[in-house]
Amino acid sequence: MIERTPILDFLTHALLVLSFVALLMPMWIVFVAATHDFHTVNQVPMPLLPGSHLLENLAAAWERGNFDRVIVNSLIVALGVTGGKIVVAALSAFSIVYFRYRLRMMMFWLIFITLMLPLEVRIVPTYAVAADALRPFQGMLDFVGISIDLPEWNLLNSYSGLILPLVATATGTFLYRQFFLTVPDELTEAAKMDGAGPIRFFLQVLMPLSKTNMAALATIMFVWSWNQYLWPLLVVTDHQNYATATMQLQKIVPGPLFGEPPVWNVAMAANLIVMFPPVLVTILLQRWFVRGLIQTDK
Repeated sequence: MIERTPILDFLTHALLVLSFVALLMPMWIVFVAATHDFHTVNQVPMPLLPGSHLLENLAAAWERGNFDRVIVNSLIVALGVTGGKIVVAALSAFSIVYFRYRLRMMMFWLIFITLMLPLEVRIVPTYAVAADALRPFQGMLDFVGISIDLPEWNLLNSYSGLILPLVATATGTFLYRQFFLTVPDELTEAAKMDGAGPIRFFLQVLMPLSKTNMAALATIMFVWSWNQYLWPLLVVTDHQNYATATMQLQKIVPGPLFGEPPVWNVAMAANLIVMFPPVLVTILLQRWFVRGLIQTDK
């Protein structure tokens, strides 16, 4: 039972307001800085009211950061990673829940343990595999004594190199597994009686039922993949063709090493450009995102 008193209600709402202000203040400063000119944004203290140079700064940031190209690259990577994560997570959870084979729970827990191994921890072996994706298979062939020389498959400086190493997700597998466990056994038996095989049951029954979970996972993974910085920075050396939007932000603020002062107003405008797609996706999928995480009646 939750006690409701005027004092607790006031403290709770005060805490929510303070948290909202703490979350909104950095974004407000970014927006305000993007609306001023170079001299105004470098004043101490900087004005906290918007100026009249927003469109000018956005145009300068778009041209300086070559965003007409890198935004497309980021969309390709984010959509590819999001779609790949949904497919891989759904198939792996379907295998764990609906097929009875040895070590399936051990496989699930091995997948789940990878939540403690973020990309930054496994960056070196992941990069080694991306540099030659067939090297592990070549090692296995050499170990068993099969003399077959596999060709080199280099994923660097390619969309496949930006997408494929990121498509596995323990979070998505866990989310789908928990949902599949709530599907009544009677529905599975009815599908079997109607002659539906595993693939048909997966595509025509489970996938339509998991739309909310799919939307929740898609929202999380799109924002996560859009904000990736370290992996694209390592795997891409051809910045002209494969740079992403987050990588391009470093070129907006040259700094002393480039012989010119930082243009913070243009840099903040570039941040607004980079933030817009994930914020838009979150707003559009917010209702489905919340339902996918808290809905219990399946």
